Amino acid sequence: MSNVLTSRWTALGVLSATGLMTILDGSIVTVAMPAIQRDLDFSAAGLSWIVNAYLIPFGGLLLLAGRLGDLIGRRAMFLAGNAIFTAASVLAGAATDASLLIAARFLQGVGSALASAVVLGILVTLFTDQAERGRAIAIFSFTGAAGASIGQVVGGVLTDALSWPWIFFINVPIGLVTLLLALPALPADRGIGLSAGADVIGALLVTSGLMLGIYTVVKVEEYGWLAAHTLGLGALSIALLGAFVARQATAKAPLMPLRILRPRNVAGANLAQMLSLSGMFAFQVLVALYMQRVLGYGALETGLAMLPAAVGIGTISLFVSARLSARFGARTVLMGGLVLLVAAMLLLTRVTVDAGYLTHLLPPMLLISGGGLVLPALATLGMSGARDSDAGLASGLFNTTQQVGMAIGVAVLSTMAASRTGELLAAGAGEAAALTGGYRLAFAISAGLLLAAFAVALAVLRRPAAGGDLPAAAESPAMETSSTS
Repeated sequence: MSNVLTSRWTALGVLSATGLMTILDGSIVTVAMPAIQRDLDFSAAGLSWIVNAYLIPFGGLLLLAGRLGDLIGRRAMFLAGNAIFTAASVLAGAATDASLLIAARFLQGVGSALASAVVLGILVTLFTDQAERGRAIAIFSFTGAAGASIGQVVGGVLTDALSWPWIFFINVPIGLVTLLLALPALPADRGIGLSAGADVIGALLVTSGLMLGIYTVVKVEEYGWLAAHTLGLGALSIALLGAFVARQATAKAPLMPLRILRPRNVAGANLAQMLSLSGMFAFQVLVALYMQRVLGYGALETGLAMLPAAVGIGTISLFVSARLSARFGARTVLMGGLVLLVAAMLLLTRVTVDAGYLTHLLPPMLLISGGGLVLPALATLGMSGARDSDAGLASGLFNTTQQVGMAIGVAVLSTMAASRTGELLAAGAGEAAALTGGYRLAFAISAGLLLAAFAVALAVLRRPAAGGDLPAAAESPAMETSSTS
């Protein structure tokens, strides 16, 4: 019994390390972009592809990768994704021109999608006890929040002390150690077989629809919401995804059985997550821009200024959220966390051109700790009701709505902030005042998105029944474990 427990918690460490690595990579690169632009001669327009080349395959492949994990084995999918990401990190760090770096970033996105899509699916089949699962999800959420929050600090240190290639090379030892530990620690699973869901047409429809949709969203800031480019590609993306849903309703072996969305908590949690992440991601991106462009903070100063939020989210997700969920249910904990996030965004609508850190920024930094309640609760609810055979798909769906929510949030809020800034400049405001006005509007919209997530949680999600939020997956046989488990 002790060997089984040790193996489960070692496996959780492996899964969390991979989550940390992939999320860290998403935020660490933003600080190094000016140095990369100088060394590799990126154009101003091309520079955005350092991020976009990663986001498009990552968000577009999550759903497909999650289902393939169910079909051919989640352990195999995780190992393949980790290996691809690690190898692509070597290529990114060694890139000598812009095209090579963009290609490597695309491969990193592919590897991240393969590994990340099945992580929660593996986790919920390993931890079937409600209390243990709550602690495991809290630990996993903590590492994700830590990766997102410390990325800018680490990126600033590595870029200043060494050089920008080290923001990619740092992934290599983490990836190699994770692979070595994963081989004995992760449970072996055969999958249910490709015949149970080898829908090639459906795979093409959903992957192309998601990739095209994410591409359209990330280019909104360049083209605008009403441009022919945005409307045309957006309509095509919706048509492809609509065709995918129609096919899944009639296909003999669907890639995504629609039963996955029947539980109210699964559908509601994914919708609430899309809204929540749209608002929460604004904090990380727009607050950083405000501190640098208006208050004159450097990259490292910005990262350090945001550390209280990281510490708060990590502490609450690791030590508080699981206990509260066990006592009050994930739905109640989710709504409590959303209230704190709304308060944080409302405080940010009052920032000024000469805001003081202690008076204007530290209070919302502390309130943003509500994310430590929101993220684990959403993960618990999003995986509830998933059968063992669908756990990878549920995990992939959950991660997909997360990425789509983040992409939409950045596109909407950045565009609205830029539009408001332009209006204020045209009216004669100074640059700092105009930028501040734009960010204040974005924070107000963010508060509205978080309020909408609260309304979804209140209206759609169910209160925990007797026994709490234990997903149905716990009632089905767990994956066949290897002799090392």
